[in-house]
Amino acid sequence: MKNLTCISCPIGCSLTVEEGPPGEDGLPVLNISGNRCPRGAAYAREEICSPKRIVTATCLIDTVPEDVKKRSLYAPRRLPVKSAVACPKDKIDELLSDIYKTGVKLPVKTGDRIITNWKGMGIDVVAVRSIEY
Repeated sequence: MKNLTCISCPIGCSLTVEEGPPGEDGLPVLNISGNRCPRGAAYAREEICSPKRIVTATCLIDTVPEDVKKRSLYAPRRLPVKSAVACPKDKIDELLSDIYKTGVKLPVKTGDRIITNWKGMGIDVVAVRSIEY
């Protein structure tokens, strides 16, 4: 038995999930209780069978012009980014490694794709901040 707190809506239902034997599709049969709406059951099912998370990180800015370095001590050296869709939990370390290796050329606007269709999984990594020099 596992206890979860649903994050699908502001109510935050306390869910109880009991796993049964595998069904015809190979996935365990789940008995979910405590949800006040269908979204809670869907959240619990995904969290147990294939958990995913949005990944946030920073990537390196390739070059900062010399005049900007002289003008400002606080010129950003890294760009905040996030995955546009949730990434499977078992792939997060690999995605972070690729993000940290990625360099970005400026200017960058919020929402620009930094990595497109990561490893064919449909995961785009996008800029969270605009930076222009």
